[in-house]
Amino acid sequence: MTTTLPAEAHATERVPYETPEGYTLSATLFNQDLAPTQRKGRRWSSYSIFTLWANDVHSLGNYAFAIGLFALGLGGWQILLALGIGAVLLFGLLNFSGFMGVRTGVPFPVMSRISFGIKGAQVSSLLRGGVAIVWFGVQTFLASVVFRVMLVAVFPSLHELDKSLILGLSALGWLTFIALWIVQVIIVSYGMDMIRKYEAFAGPIILITMATIAVWMFMRAGGSIAWTTNHALTGGEMWRTIFGGGALWVAIYGTFVLNFCDFTRSAKSEKSIVRGNFWGIPINMLLFGAIVVVMAGAQFKINGAIIESPADVVHLIPNTFLLVVACLALLILTVAVNLMANVVAPVYALTNLFPRHLNFRRAAIISASIGLVILPWNLYNNPVVIVYFLGGLGGLLGPLFGVIMADYWLLRRGKVNVPHLYTTDENGSYHYRRGVNPKAIIALIPAGVVALLIAFIPTFHELSSFSWFFGAGIAAITYYWISDRSQSFTEASGEPIAVASTH
Repeated sequence: MTTTLPAEAHATERVPYETPEGYTLSATLFNQDLAPTQRKGRRWSSYSIFTLWANDVHSLGNYAFAIGLFALGLGGWQILLALGIGAVLLFGLLNFSGFMGVRTGVPFPVMSRISFGIKGAQVSSLLRGGVAIVWFGVQTFLASVVFRVMLVAVFPSLHELDKSLILGLSALGWLTFIALWIVQVIIVSYGMDMIRKYEAFAGPIILITMATIAVWMFMRAGGSIAWTTNHALTGGEMWRTIFGGGALWVAIYGTFVLNFCDFTRSAKSEKSIVRGNFWGIPINMLLFGAIVVVMAGAQFKINGAIIESPADVVHLIPNTFLLVVACLALLILTVAVNLMANVVAPVYALTNLFPRHLNFRRAAIISASIGLVILPWNLYNNPVVIVYFLGGLGGLLGPLFGVIMADYWLLRRGKVNVPHLYTTDENGSYHYRRGVNPKAIIALIPAGVVALLIAFIPTFHELSSFSWFFGAGIAAITYYWISDRSQSFTEASGEPIAVASTH
C-alpha cells in the first residue's frame, strides 16, 4: 500500500509513506529535507567537493593555527610535513565518512540513527549542531571586524562609530555584524544548492587572493624568506611538535568528518568524492602550507615579528583600493567557511528535532537567530567559554565519530536498511530500546571522559594534541567489543522513499 506524506511533513511532491515491508514512516522522523536523496539528479561533482576545501582550508583560523607552528619553532619543511601528515589522515577519514552519505543519501542526524537509534540520534546531532551555532556567531563577528577595517579605510569618519559600546559591541560593529548576518541568512534560505553555488564562486577567489598576498609578502622581503625563527626546534621535541601539529590538524576537522555526509548525500558518485577530496585535501593543503611558510617567513625576515593571520598582512597594504579588495576576499572566505562548517549542521539538527514544523529555510533562520542573540563577541572574549565549553563539546565529537564509524563499517559492513531509519515501529532495525541504543551510549561515555581528561588535565599536556584520536579510538573499540558481532544485517535501498535531490 502506498499513501502520501501528511501536510505537516512539508511534502512538496507525492512520495511513498511506507517502507517496503509495510511499516509506516513517521512524520516525527521524516520530511523532505531529512528524506534520502534519489541517486538520479544529484549535483555535487568533484569540483563541488574541491571548492568546499578550497574555502575551508584557507580559513583565517587555520592560518592562525599553522602560523602558530612557525611561532613554536618549526621550520618550513617541518610545517609542510605536519600538515601533510594531517592531510593524509583526513583524506582517508573523509572518504569513509563521505561514502556513507553517497550510499544512503541521508543527512547526518538520520545517519546517527543507525548506531544511536531513532531517538538517541538527537544526542549526536544536537551536540554537533550546538557547537556549530556558537561558532557561526563567533565567525560572523570575526568577519565583521575585517568589514569594519575596510569601511574605516574607505570612510575614515566612520571611526567615530567604532568607539561607544552597546552590549559589548560598537555601533559600527553592530552595523557590520548585522549586515553579514543578513547576507548569510539570505544565502542559506535558498537551501543547499545555493550554498554549493556560493562555495564554487568563492573557491577560486580565495586561492588567487591568498597566493597573491604571499607573492606580495615575498617581494617585500626582498625575494627570500626566513625558514625558521631564532628558536628552531630540534630532536625529539621537533618530532613531537610535528606529529602533534598533524594530529591537531585532524582534530580541527573533527566536526567536518562527522557530518560530511550532509554534503556527500548529494554527490554524484564515490569517485567524485575521492577526486574532490584528493585535490581539496592533500594537494590544496600543501599549497596552503606553502603560503603559510612564505607569509610567516617573509614577515619574520622583514622585522623579526610573527603575524597571527592574513588579516594582519592586509593592514600593511599601502594602497586603499588593494586593501579593500583583500578585505572583500577575506569576507567572502569567512562567509563561505561559515556556511559550510557552521550553518548546515545546526539546520539539519533542528529539522531532525522538529520535522513536522521545520524545513531547511525555517531551521536556518532559527539557528542564525540563536547565533545572534547569544552575543558571540562576548563569548569570544571569554577564554573560559572558548576553551572549556566549546573545547569540551568539541572533545566529544571524536567519540561520536568512533561509534558511528565502528557501527557502519566494522559491525554492519555498510549494510543499512534506509527505510527503517524513518519508522517508529518496534520491529524496525533502529528502534533498539525505546529508540535508543544503550551500547552506543555506553561506548560514548568513557571515551568522552578520557578525551576530555587528556585535553584539559595539565598532567597529560604532551598527549593533549591526540585527544581526538584517543576519544575516537576508545569509543570505536568499546562499541565493537560490546556489540553482538554474530548478528546479521539486512540492506535496503532508500530509493523507494527517496525524494528528488534539490541540493
